[in-house]
This record gives sequence, structure tokens and C-alpha cells, in this order.
Amino acid sequence: MADYPPAALRLVASLRKLPGIGPRSAERLALHLLSAPLGASEDLAHAVQQAKAQIKPCPECGFFSEDDLCEICRDKNRDCSLLCVVEHAPDVLNFERCGVFRGKYHVLGGLLSPLDGIGPDELRIPSLIAVAKKNQAKEVILGFGTDARGETTAIYLAKELAPLGVKITRLATGVAAGSGLEFVDSITLGQALSHRRSMER
Repeated sequence: MADYPPAALRLVASLRKLPGIGPRSAERLALHLLSAPLGASEDLAHAVQQAKAQIKPCPECGFFSEDDLCEICRDKNRDCSLLCVVEHAPDVLNFERCGVFRGKYHVLGGLLSPLDGIGPDELRIPSLIAVAKKNQAKEVILGFGTDARGETTAIYLAKELAPLGVKITRLATGVAAGSGLEFVDSITLGQALSHRRSMER
């Protein structure tokens, strides 16, 4: 039975490794790239290589940056005493699009998940405690979803941050039980942030 040439099959296989891309989507993307002008494909390849070479985690908060510090950490108008902890760097953009948060962020790099081998040592918890001390944080917002991993991580961080005497809050109503932030629209997330609740210690 005839099939695509080996080079095309390798392209499809590579595209299938991208999140959210199934076999049919990978095939359609591959066909689009193969039928596009050579310059368009070269532009895409160059953009990917350039992004990989230039974008790195901000050493202070963990968000995306092309400089020594990201745009948010360089902003002197931000409230350093207000810290929002998120799972991954894209979550920062979810909060920024709400337009209601003017503090700083800390990207944890994941959530606690013992079944997946992710414990406290795999996350940026020491740097979180260090930046909370350095900035004399008055409030730490645990900006996670309400699934099991988010709840477990929130409880653990609340215990770790307790000695600092900082106010610890979680997102309020609007975030459906058991959901992650990637499924929450910006208006709902903004309301959940504005009406956040304190965590019991």
C-alpha cells in the first residue's frame, strides 16, 4: 500500500509530538507546510530556532524572558509585596489578561504529583520562599486550579510559607472544581482573583 515519502512521514511524526496534535491534525499541518512556498517553511523554521535560542526563563520569577529579567520583574510600578504563584509560565499570561493583578509572579514549574514522580525537590519552592522573604511579601496568592494536584500543592505551600507570617490566599468562586486554569476564561479568572479567599493554617 502506497504511503507518503519517508521525509513526509518523519515530518508528520515530529508534529504529532506537539501537545494537542493528533494523527489527522499532524498530517494536515505537514501537507500545509509541504505545499507552502519554500520561504514560508524557512521562516517558520527560523522563528522556532530563534525563539529557542533567545527565550529563557526569567531567573527571578521563571516567566519567559529575552533579557536578564522579564518585563514584569523590570516593572518598578509592580507591587513586590503581592506575589502570585502559578504552575507554568503561560499561566502568568492568563492572569495578565484579566487586567486586575499588579503584583509579581513566581512560576513553580509544575505541581506536586507523587504518582508522576514530582515531589517538592522538583519544583521551585526554595526560590519561592527566598523571594517572599526578599520582597517582604504581605500576601501570597496560590493561583492553581482546583484539581487534586492543585489542592495538594496549595496545602503543602501554605505549610512551608506559614513561618513567614504572610497572608496566603487561593482563587475564589468561578474556577470549577477539579479544573485547571487553562480552561478558565479571563473574565472568570479575574473575578476569582478579585474575590480570593484566605487559606486556613
